[in-house]
Amino acid sequence: MSDLTGRRILLIISGGIAAYKSLELIRLLRARGCGVTCVLTRNAAQFVTPLSVQALSESRVFTELFSLTDESEMGHIQLSRAADLVVVAPATANILAKMAGGLADDLASTLLLATDKSVLVAPAMNVRMWLHPATQANMATLMARGVRTIGPDDGAMACHEFGPGRLAEPPTILAAIEHLLAPEQSLRGRHALVTSGPTHEPIDPVRYLANRSSGRQGHAIAASLATLGARVTLVSGPVTVPTPPGVALHRVETAEQMLAACLDALPADIAVCAAAVADWRVASASGGKIKKSPGAAPPVLELVANPDILSTLAAPGPRRPALVVGFAAETDAVMENAAAKRVRKNCDWIVANDVSPATGIMGGEENAVHLITTDGNEDWPRMAKHAVADRLAARIAEALR
Repeated sequence: MSDLTGRRILLIISGGIAAYKSLELIRLLRARGCGVTCVLTRNAAQFVTPLSVQALSESRVFTELFSLTDESEMGHIQLSRAADLVVVAPATANILAKMAGGLADDLASTLLLATDKSVLVAPAMNVRMWLHPATQANMATLMARGVRTIGPDDGAMACHEFGPGRLAEPPTILAAIEHLLAPEQSLRGRHALVTSGPTHEPIDPVRYLANRSSGRQGHAIAASLATLGARVTLVSGPVTVPTPPGVALHRVETAEQMLAACLDALPADIAVCAAAVADWRVASASGGKIKKSPGAAPPVLELVANPDILSTLAAPGPRRPALVVGFAAETDAVMENAAAKRVRKNCDWIVANDVSPATGIMGGEENAVHLITTDGNEDWPRMAKHAVADRLAARIAEALR
């Protein structure tokens, strides 16, 4: 149980039957010593009253964007910046759509657009609304921007349907808040090296060999390790995802550059090789653009093997990290190929996943992995990539105790 004394939560309650559970969440947060400022949407006020919310939060409740008193001091900006964390619980399909689209037509959506703090959403809605492609696309957009999620759970709905869409229980939401605001610093004093993203191997000045890696999983792992107190060096190929806060980023293009940056970062206690490094490069890249001539045969590219970064870091020696974790992206015989890779590369753990096109994992927002260690295999359920990162970071901290 974490002490959240002095921490400040901006709790946005949107309109759904699950809004009644926000009252219990407020009570739990106040019991931890956390200050809670609440914003009710107009629809939320149909389910819980401002008076009930104010009595439990012991703080003024905000409902309107166009308040002469508040907006004379740009109240929506102050509210959005004064909190340590913004929590939306319940988060309806409507407010998730507003967040994804950048709309700001009421106080809640304006706060979410104006905030510079981390945001945690706890979705709650009818199962069909949750599974609708529009909602799933909105969630993918929000997760790509770094919005954290908790839930929804499976279960019976107020509409008498059953499935995913139930608001996560208040103690579960509280645990997610504690993790974000007062994480266990179990890796303090440790140095973690993480590789992420693809590598680009030049063919000529305008063309290159690459793969579909987005870098989301590697960057999420770097963020989770930093949250646990590790000093993190992130060596990343070309990606568009934002750099996690508190992480030292080294940008590279090619596999050779990535290896050099990793070796420069040693010594390290932990190495997590999540990058999708190109296996081959062109033996001699052209200094000028290769021209296409009418009727001429296409050029023949001679490929040579790239350096094996995982094997190099895992090789025995005084600079070998205490724990070396590799990734195995496979399309068939996933477990067999990954287990063989762990032995061949001499790494301690392998995180295996199926990146067949049908899974949508390569470049997507979710992952379904198998952790292969010397002690056995763990099959993890499909979850958001940041959740995979949190779980892997926790397992790393446990192993290094």
